[in-house]
Amino acid sequence: GLGAGLILDRRIYTGTNDNAGELGHIRLSDFGPVGYGKCGSFEGFCSGGGIRQLAQFAVKERLQMGEKVAWCPEGDPERIDARLVAQAAAEGDVLALEIYRTSARYLGRGLSIVIDLINPEMIVIGSEALSHARRVCRVVPAALGEAIGDYAALSVAANA
Repeated sequence: GLGAGLILDRRIYTGTNDNAGELGHIRLSDFGPVGYGKCGSFEGFCSGGGIRQLAQFAVKERLQMGEKVAWCPEGDPERIDARLVAQAAAEGDVLALEIYRTSARYLGRGLSIVIDLINPEMIVIGSEALSHARRVCRVVPAALGEAIGDYAALSVAANA
């Protein structure tokens, strides 16, 4: 899953009926991995179960094209889990790294919604990351800062 909580004014904010902070339920795309019964949700793209679904889809696609995936147990995508994908990514496997890039893009998209919506002082990410992956991962702001929108608009105009 994807767990979250909101601490506002130094207290846990629970909402009207204790459901505040359910970030995993935010729909980030019309299609995509299912998390807690919602296709394309934050949890779908960014949880271990979602990474598993992304990997199974990508591996099925490769297998149908006649390619082999070294980290797919006995050629059976149903046996893939998030830990297997993480191990393959840590070893530099191109497909596994692409799966993590997809998850990371949606993590960024989801967190940007949270930032725009509640303007938090801090977002803390932790918990189930594998230690060898966590040691080499940095979360940093975009180098272009607020100018990124200007560059994006110019890029769209130049490529139209």
